[in-house]
Amino acid sequence: MTYETADLPLSSLIGPLARADDLLARLDERVHRSPVRDGFVERQNFADAAAALWLDGELVHTEDLVLHDAHMDIRAPTHELTRAHAVLRARRRIFAHKPDWALSRPGLLVLRGREGQGGGSAASAGRAGSGPDAATAAADSAYADDTDQADALSEELAEIDAVLARSSRLLAGEKFAARAPDGEDVDTAGQGATMRGAWPNSLGPLIRDLDWDEDQRLADWLAAVDGLRGENMPAVLAAAIAWEAWQDIEPLQHQHWLGNLLVAALLRQTGKVGSHLCCLNAGLRIVPRERRKNPARTIRLLAVLDGFAEAASAGLKELDRLALAKSQMERRLRNRRKSSSLPALIELVLARPVVSAGLIAAELKISQRAALGLVGELGIREVTGRGRYRAWGLL
Repeated sequence: MTYETADLPLSSLIGPLARADDLLARLDERVHRSPVRDGFVERQNFADAAAALWLDGELVHTEDLVLHDAHMDIRAPTHELTRAHAVLRARRRIFAHKPDWALSRPGLLVLRGREGQGGGSAASAGRAGSGPDAATAAADSAYADDTDQADALSEELAEIDAVLARSSRLLAGEKFAARAPDGEDVDTAGQGATMRGAWPNSLGPLIRDLDWDEDQRLADWLAAVDGLRGENMPAVLAAAIAWEAWQDIEPLQHQHWLGNLLVAALLRQTGKVGSHLCCLNAGLRIVPRERRKNPARTIRLLAVLDGFAEAASAGLKELDRLALAKSQMERRLRNRRKSSSLPALIELVLARPVVSAGLIAAELKISQRAALGLVGELGIREVTGRGRYRAWGLL
């Protein structure tokens, strides 16, 4: 596969490649040594999730995403908000595992929402690391425990999934035996089913293109990524080519956003960016669409290289801003008693783009009145206007 074009030679990649490589290396080193590393990583997760939806033409407010993640929505969540939350959860899961997990067989199954399928697939054939190790299993278990504890409506959602699964099989032509309307044996076969498991076989013609072989397309993309490992090229250039191949192959119909996360995971796997997960979506948001969707492959490669550079440059500025804010807020800790909740509030403010009184009370396990008192002592500014909920954050 050649990336040479008549209008733009491949040698034009050298300058943007060097800039992106340098900025990513500087950001990685600074994040690794920064005292605000944890807060920076969490803030980047929220920003990148919102940017992922922006690239698809959807607007998701970061403050709504923060409250939705804390199960404190002020209104019914939209479809776009739930998609952004899926991106947020995927980023957290990738970063919680080893660098090579996301591109391994178990990692891809989990990220695609097919962790219940134990069989092999074309996408995972011949790839190393097909079995999860103890650390991966422990991370999966911890992630699942946190999710189960945070989901207060899990039982109700399971019942809804069972009804939807039964409806999907009914639409597919499956017949059910008559049952009592109030009986306990309400489609026991569907109680454990979910919409994800029912879609491929029942609702496929309605929401999926049956000629779109996701497993084979994903296998083709993984083969291209494996081919890059044997080439003597910089890690950033390999990641850019992997991104361009994802745009060209389009392996997944309804999770196209996963490609940018896998490219970021590839950078982390190669060791170029190890302290965090690169915010490629946020960087590509700055690059004009005409360059990202240009017919010429070399221009698309230049666009993604500029996306890496813009993401790293924005990350360096955000790191400086958080470090300055942390030093300013810590001045208010002088002569404070050791049992004060103010240090915990500082860490929460650094880790969330916005915080509300309910969020502070839930995280710090204090009353909302005490939370408002701490906000007043810390002196952070209110970022919401009139007519909306009250929230505070760093400006």
